[in-house]
Amino acid sequence: MDNLIHIEVVTPLGMIYNDNVKSIVLPGSEGEFGVLKGHASLISSLKAGIIDIEKSDSTHELVAIDSGHAKVSETKVSVLAKGAVWVGGNSDSEIAKRLDEAKDLIKSMSSDSVALASTFAKMDNNVRQK
Repeated sequence: MDNLIHIEVVTPLGMIYNDNVKSIVLPGSEGEFGVLKGHASLISSLKAGIIDIEKSDSTHELVAIDSGHAKVSETKVSVLAKGAVWVGGNSDSEIAKRLDEAKDLIKSMSSDSVALASTFAKMDNNVRQK
């Protein structure tokens, strides 16, 4: 598909996510923002939260990050995060385990209870839809 944008999420431990996708919503330090192919180039700080990735088949995948930076170009988004957990897997137990890991990662970095509640609701809602 010609309307796909590439995303990579990298931590000091290595690559967490790498794919061509339809859209990406990032937890910017000034608020969430979405990215589609052709987006203006920018660099943004990211806060603890969820990267919501819409794949080419319109399904969503989530990556929880504790903080980091995003470099956006017209064709690619590169996320450099201190820590990240991809919330996905092949079985319900694997997804549940990663969901718990993601919640622990975000809890350790954020003291804003409203932001935590919103982030956890987003994760729980997305996992239930699968």
